[in-house]
Amino acid sequence: MIQARDVLDTFSVSFWLPIGALTVALVIKLPSLVKMWRDPMLRAVGGLLLFACAVFVFASPAVIGWTNRVTGVPNIAAPLVYSLLTALCASWLLLIVAWRNGLSDRSASTRRAARWVVLAYAGVVVALWVLFWLADVPVERRQDLDTYYANTPFMREEILLYLLAHTVACSITARLIWNWVRTAGLDAWLRWGLRFLGVGYATNLLFDAAKLTAVTARLTGHDLDWLSTYLAPSAACVSATMVAIGFIIPHGGQYLHERWRIRLAHWHLRPLYLLLRDVGGGAPFTPRATGELRLIRRETYIRDVLLQLARHLDEDLRERSHAAALDLGFEPGRAKALAAAVTIQDGVAARERAPHSDSTASPSGPDTTYLLQEIQAVSRALRHRDHIEAVRSRAAAPGRENARA
Repeated sequence: MIQARDVLDTFSVSFWLPIGALTVALVIKLPSLVKMWRDPMLRAVGGLLLFACAVFVFASPAVIGWTNRVTGVPNIAAPLVYSLLTALCASWLLLIVAWRNGLSDRSASTRRAARWVVLAYAGVVVALWVLFWLADVPVERRQDLDTYYANTPFMREEILLYLLAHTVACSITARLIWNWVRTAGLDAWLRWGLRFLGVGYATNLLFDAAKLTAVTARLTGHDLDWLSTYLAPSAACVSATMVAIGFIIPHGGQYLHERWRIRLAHWHLRPLYLLLRDVGGGAPFTPRATGELRLIRRETYIRDVLLQLARHLDEDLRERSHAAALDLGFEPGRAKALAAAVTIQDGVAARERAPHSDSTASPSGPDTTYLLQEIQAVSRALRHRDHIEAVRSRAAAPGRENARA
């Protein structure tokens, strides 16, 4: 049992992990909070993250001792931490009110629900301070105050009051979030974020169960203090970390997904870019450009060069290659891309054989609409040389020259 307690103790005082995770989530949300502060949902999210960080900062034993020492009042850190935790509970419920009714809902019922939450939990905060001043708690307790004073008049009621307020808010929030997870049509990143939030709030119930069990044991003359001193803070750390991850995932995941999509699109265009580079001289290299700008420049360069190359493209070859690709069993979209790839390769070769023909050739050329719109598909087709050679060989087979797709 002592070894288990040591492990739990080590984990319970490790407040830096949830503080760090919550701070990262707050920083990610900060630009939106500044731009759209009037949005009740964003205000609730900002309050939630801010109060959650404050709870863990002021609940750490070192800060508890500092607070008591600076104020000169033994255990005054207790109502302070309880008040911050109660404010955190209120922010949970306000967030649920905003989520439940939607971003555009400013109805009287929504405002009334939010007002009731604020009034109820503000009343709890006032009651916590009144009960503390009525209680006699002269001995400083940094980690086991809840169980040490569980039988003390007024302090007993204060402890039970903050735990009850926390349990009610956590139960409502966890239930509604898990109901929302099952809603159809949610973005995948949002759904995963909600799952982490659900796990976080469910773990918070373990904090309440551990605290209430330990306090009840004290009231009945038993000793289960380790549940409150070691297990409950550990559960709170896990819960806060899960909640922070739940807020980070939708924004961080979407951001990383978009960055990956842009880089992948840029990489997919590389074969077509390399093929056309000798025709247009290559796009300017800009090492400090953003991923979006590099992708736009590569796309623009490819389309510009294709327009220059249009008069060298053999429409008859494209049609024969398309028919050959279909004969080889490629699906229609893939067949069009392979046919375009064969045609562009042939056009580049034709231009190299007659580099000065651009000024004398007819300004008209084949329709390049497909090439300009589907450069991604054509570029991916260029990565499969064996497929291109198979299509080229079949298109050049005897009898195919006069055939039409």
